[in-house]
Amino acid sequence: MTSVPLRRRHGEGLRALVWLAPWLAGVSIFFVYPLLSTVYFSFHRYDLYTLEFIGLDNWRYLLQDPRVPTSAANTLWLVLIMVPATVLFALALAQLVVRLKAGTGLFRTIFYLPSLVPMAAGTITFVFLLNPSTGPMNQVLAVFGIEGPDWFGDPGWAKPSLTLLSLWGCGQLAVIFMAALLDVPRHLYEAAAIDGAGPWRQFRSVTLPTIAPVLMFALVTNVIYALQYFSQAMIASRVASGATDSPGSSFTPGYPDESLLTLPQWLFHAGFRDYTMGYACVLALLLFATSMIFTLILLRHFRRAEEVS
Repeated sequence: MTSVPLRRRHGEGLRALVWLAPWLAGVSIFFVYPLLSTVYFSFHRYDLYTLEFIGLDNWRYLLQDPRVPTSAANTLWLVLIMVPATVLFALALAQLVVRLKAGTGLFRTIFYLPSLVPMAAGTITFVFLLNPSTGPMNQVLAVFGIEGPDWFGDPGWAKPSLTLLSLWGCGQLAVIFMAALLDVPRHLYEAAAIDGAGPWRQFRSVTLPTIAPVLMFALVTNVIYALQYFSQAMIASRVASGATDSPGSSFTPGYPDESLLTLPQWLFHAGFRDYTMGYACVLALLLFATSMIFTLILLRHFRRAEEVS
């Protein structure tokens, strides 16, 4: 009597494993194995040719490397400044388009187009547009009597310039927010208006709680993106500094004055320029742990906000 249900449960468990097998294989091959390999190599001196166990030497050097605090501070700046600015700007654009009475499709297309521009081409174009000598941005500011800064040549303006680039390319995120805003039930706004709630109160009490899952998705994905910020900063540094890849030339990322040096750039430089793969694995683990911490903090914050609401 009991063996039949037991056999049935075993059969169901086996079928579940069969259906989960592709996912389990993918996670094992592309996540678990690389993560364990990274931990393993972090205890070795590895230059792609020789492998030598050195214990905690790579981890000790992490505390002595002068580039780590600089790159970590720049990356943290992008997370705390660029990410909120991009998300808020995309949300504001979405609110604007949703409230328009006519031309919604046209403005949606205009705002989305920059996200279709290839990343390298957009970054190079942005550097030339903000060139203090020949770029049109400072020339337009000069018409109004404003002396434009040396955008990508001044350490104080380099990261804000990258933030402007991020705002320019936030069309895809704005479209996601538009879809979320259009799904907010209209009767909630009508009920709030009857209760005397103004536009700001409606936004706080109706819009934000309704689109909270989409907002959480936007923040988490953009925080992870900022922690992995590499290509735009690298390209902007190279173009602004005039560096080339000609034989005999060398380029240390972060121009000007390491203000654009992010943690992924220093990881790449340590691994594929200095060929200290073991130390690069330590930096990779640091980046992974930081991403997990920020993600858990955001998820916990949104979970508490949902419980309060």
